[in-house]
Amino acid sequence: MNNDRFTSSSVDTNEGELILDSHKLSFHHDRLNQWENNERIAPISVDMALTRACGAMCSFCYAMVQEPQERATIKVKQALDLVDDFAEIGVKGVSLISDGESTLSKAYVPFIQHASKSGIDVGNATNGWEWEPDKIDQVLQYLTWVRFTVAAGTPEGYSKIMFKSEKHTEVFDRAMSHIKYAVELKKKQNLKVTLGIQMVLMPEFKDEILPFAKLAVDLGVDYGVIKHCSDDELGTLGVDYSKYEDMYEDLLNAESLSNDRTKIIVKWDKIKNKGKPTYKRFYGPQFLLQISGSGLVAPSGMFFNARYSKFHIGNYAEERFKDIFKSKQYWKIMDYLASPYFNAQTMMGTLPIQHYVSEALDNHVKGEVKIVKQTGKKPLHVNFV
Repeated sequence: MNNDRFTSSSVDTNEGELILDSHKLSFHHDRLNQWENNERIAPISVDMALTRACGAMCSFCYAMVQEPQERATIKVKQALDLVDDFAEIGVKGVSLISDGESTLSKAYVPFIQHASKSGIDVGNATNGWEWEPDKIDQVLQYLTWVRFTVAAGTPEGYSKIMFKSEKHTEVFDRAMSHIKYAVELKKKQNLKVTLGIQMVLMPEFKDEILPFAKLAVDLGVDYGVIKHCSDDELGTLGVDYSKYEDMYEDLLNAESLSNDRTKIIVKWDKIKNKGKPTYKRFYGPQFLLQISGSGLVAPSGMFFNARYSKFHIGNYAEERFKDIFKSKQYWKIMDYLASPYFNAQTMMGTLPIQHYVSEALDNHVKGEVKIVKQTGKKPLHVNFV
């Protein structure tokens, strides 16, 4: 297939460009300059969860390989203290994704409201099941974006992929009703929040690609995104990256369903990557940190599992995050990941959250592709690098 046919995974909107298949470091050149000068920088973005609990059993879920680890219950005060620490050290964006369904936490609503009022952008990925109208009313105006995990375009496929059963199709209807409510509330209140649905694509889900795209259009969300599935270095989830190429035609046909209201976006960069990063040094975590729903602070979700305990920095449920950030352990680990002693190609899973950032920083350091400062119109979600 001619690679020229692949469309760009960024979309121009009236409010700015929506970039889902690259990075935004060009708009954070001050932080990049500090890093190049060997200064200790705060992460621009933090990817985290407020709990490890989740009602789904998704076939593609990386949290399955992040066990075993403790399941702590994050208290509201601990979550609010974390926000204060983020604001103090200079974190600009927080995404509630990571290894748990944050809508299940008692801290969910106060965390979002407090973060937004503290000048921190907040995004949220959710399956939408417990994201009921009362909760939506309390948080939607404070969120920068919401991305719903919708594994398939049909109720049967959705149930099979997210529950490994075909007996939960009623949950599909529940989630769709909540998404529709959010779409209407956004329109009614003229909110700036971006709403999208996401499919994590494994080769065996091929038949759901087009139904998923059609569903996104029918729901009237801003976008529907189709992305790769990450796996650990042991291949625990069994992702066969060689089979992605067989789905290119279907993915292109899905993108062609885009209209003025809803864009269908394929993360071509990661899908074509086939699980093979070009970089060895792992610079990304210094700019994009991850925190488990247990409170565990680690450079990346790839290291949440207990077998990676040497990469565990601390737990904000036990000590303040700002103290963890200033600790010798934090910087010892960051320095190690960025050193010749660590090899991202062999010592961690495939395509982490930090992939785009790590790749760009690696190319920048090597002088192959420099990250050039951008001063023009900022893209949407600029603080989620």
